[in-house]
Amino acid sequence: MTVQEPVAAAEAESLPVALPEALPDPVPLMGCPYKRDPYPLYERMREDGPVHRVLFPSGVTAWLVTGYDAAHAALNDDRLGKHHDRGNDRWRARASIMPEPQHSQLQVHLLHQDPPHHTRMRRFVSDAFAPRRVDALRPRFQELADTLVDALPDTGPADLVTGFAAHFPFRALAETIGLPAKLAARFDRDWGKVVQPVGPTDPGRPVYEARLHGLQSYIAEVVDHKRAHGDDDLLSRLVVARDRRELSQEELDSMIFQLLVAGQEPVTNQITTALIALLRHPDQLARLRDEPDLLPRAVEELLRYDSAFELTTWRFFAEDSDLHGTGIPAGDSVIVSLCAANRDPRRFDDADTLDLGRTPNPHLAFGHGIHFCPGAALARAELQIALGTLLTRLPGLRLAVRDEDIEWIPAVLGRGTNHLPVGYDRRI
Repeated sequence: MTVQEPVAAAEAESLPVALPEALPDPVPLMGCPYKRDPYPLYERMREDGPVHRVLFPSGVTAWLVTGYDAAHAALNDDRLGKHHDRGNDRWRARASIMPEPQHSQLQVHLLHQDPPHHTRMRRFVSDAFAPRRVDALRPRFQELADTLVDALPDTGPADLVTGFAAHFPFRALAETIGLPAKLAARFDRDWGKVVQPVGPTDPGRPVYEARLHGLQSYIAEVVDHKRAHGDDDLLSRLVVARDRRELSQEELDSMIFQLLVAGQEPVTNQITTALIALLRHPDQLARLRDEPDLLPRAVEELLRYDSAFELTTWRFFAEDSDLHGTGIPAGDSVIVSLCAANRDPRRFDDADTLDLGRTPNPHLAFGHGIHFCPGAALARAELQIALGTLLTRLPGLRLAVRDEDIEWIPAVLGRGTNHLPVGYDRRI
């Protein structure tokens, strides 16, 4: 689970379907054709070199790393820091970062920290998401998945986002971190959109700020509840750490913010990208349904093939630096394309082919290095249970809309769809 902080939420003009002979400088990363299928553009960029200047809808220019080896190196490059204070004035002038005072109060979580602060803070969450603990929770996750499928219509059509994918990851997260059921039921999924900030003059600014204040109030209520009704769970331990002055109030609120937002939308989106990939490859879908023991390996391939974590968030050099032969000014943003790296044919044979039995599969869908997603084991378990349950209990699963009518979310750094209408023969 990784908080995805898109550079902007708004769509801009679409790229032409036919790419020009020469890549523009900067390369625009925006528009419906790009969001529907970014891989042809990523292929062009990889062939042209590992680092490119790109343009986002907000007007921010950044440096995008595309090849597998270059991406792996960048994710482990200790010259690249994550703290926003490293950004230069040119970046800050157009970057759609969260406004104050919320930026200082909610954005000092793990994703925006560098050692030693990152090291200190990460140790508070590691045990809660350890594979052994996640494995112990799998029976409960299965109950949650079955309950959601039980509520679907006896026969299709149904929307697997509103009926399943929008709820299952958050319910599983609540069990993992100790969020009480009554509080979990009151979480508004729209609050997760605060990681898609809009500029001060954007017409959607009032709605954005209302969501931000709503989420802040909710976090304060969670903290108050855990302080009064503490237990042996992650949220309670974080509150105790604050009371012992091991965490600041801003660090506590930011870490809860990251848990709540990162535990919902990215996994929801990954369920949709995985299902779409399977529905586009009925032979692979049938294979997975017939070979349930293939699920763990299949999930790794689906993460590689079309990751919901499309691009990483900002990284910055503290001084002018060379990145794979390209000079990067200090404070310019550097972003790694995980999707482009995961389709690099120099690392993966038949990289554009979905092969559920692929092994080895060293994809970068959860990042790498010190910022490797701490919730990777939880996300993997959720994906295995979600896909296994849906394929087993909804025979004849198929798209209920034309493939070209699938509406991909406009968030720049992530992939997914807010609706996935499907048909199926019956609900078992």
